[in-house]
Amino acid sequence: MTEERLPHKLSLNDRRQLTMTGVTEVVSFDDGAVVLQTSLGTLIVQGRELQLKTLSLEGGQVQVDGTVSSLVYEEPRQSGGWKRRLFG
Repeated sequence: MTEERLPHKLSLNDRRQLTMTGVTEVVSFDDGAVVLQTSLGTLIVQGRELQLKTLSLEGGQVQVDGTVSSLVYEEPRQSGGWKRRLFG
């Protein structure tokens, strides 16, 4: 059986609206960071006043509004996890 991978795309408009596909899970979110599991690995979105506006995990679509300051993909199997690297 072949595992089908959702296509992963990002679109960031004026650093205020991030739209993406290929999201398989919302790991955590608050107004300063959103952690998403995508078909290509864990994506950490950092910024201010972040809000999840669209969430359709069936289609893998997510929209985040707010001021985006960084997008970081976590490399797989690094010790310490995303929380340690995010918060020191």
